Amino acid sequence: MNKPVIISDSNKKSLKIKSFLVRNLKILSSKSKVVIVIGGDGFMLKTLKQNKGSSKLFYGINSGNYGFLMNKFSPKHTIKNFSKAKMITISPLELVVKNKTGLKKKSIAINEVSILRQSRQAASLSIQTGTKTIIKRLISDGVLVSTPAGSTAYNLSVHGPILSLHSKKLSISPISAFRPRRWKGKIISDKSIVKIKNLNPKKRPISAVADNLEFRNAKTVTVKTNKKIKFNLLYDSNRSLQKKIKLEQIRRETS
Repeated sequence: MNKPVIISDSNKKSLKIKSFLVRNLKILSSKSKVVIVIGGDGFMLKTLKQNKGSSKLFYGINSGNYGFLMNKFSPKHTIKNFSKAKMITISPLELVVKNKTGLKKKSIAINEVSILRQSRQAASLSIQTGTKTIIKRLISDGVLVSTPAGSTAYNLSVHGPILSLHSKKLSISPISAFRPRRWKGKIISDKSIVKIKNLNPKKRPISAVADNLEFRNAKTVTVKTNKKIKFNLLYDSNRSLQKKIKLEQIRRETS
């Protein structure tokens, strides 16, 4: 039977961990559907997107900085932790961007879709879910639509809410809101379809970014959860993604 597939970022630390695993994973040859991903969160996001039609299981090992989506590497414990890892399944956001010339672009985002001002001028946006208006006119540096898995990433940095992994919610969070200054955003159902419109594309151009993939000169942006795409992630049983999110919630409440 095949060993797990091991892919790694190209930095020295990642390659060193990969070499260790290649030497020590003989006893785990039955996990042929598993892909071990060595790197940081960005490398994991890139790998998942490249395998969006796959039913494989992805076990991340952190060799970057924060590594929220990853598991911690330990020469003593990683092999044992990997053999007992628990699976969680997440679905990404689907982004459709229409630019000022009418051209449409599509992508997926596992963490968040960010709408960002493209010039020194603040963005002027309207936000709707279906026929309901969330906000008629938001003047800000931009806005985020975040998944629960991404709620502790960029969303947390702009003071958005941390969402439980099983909340079935999305977060809409403003980035440096100017008018209305006190608007804190909104938590919505993950069944919602969010439409963000640039109210002044000539004077106030914006970009739409799916995790780290940018589309410039966006006129309208539509965001929804794509339930047809599912990513199966493996986490150490004592350090699950849900536990990490809960820990961040506790840190925020006590800070």
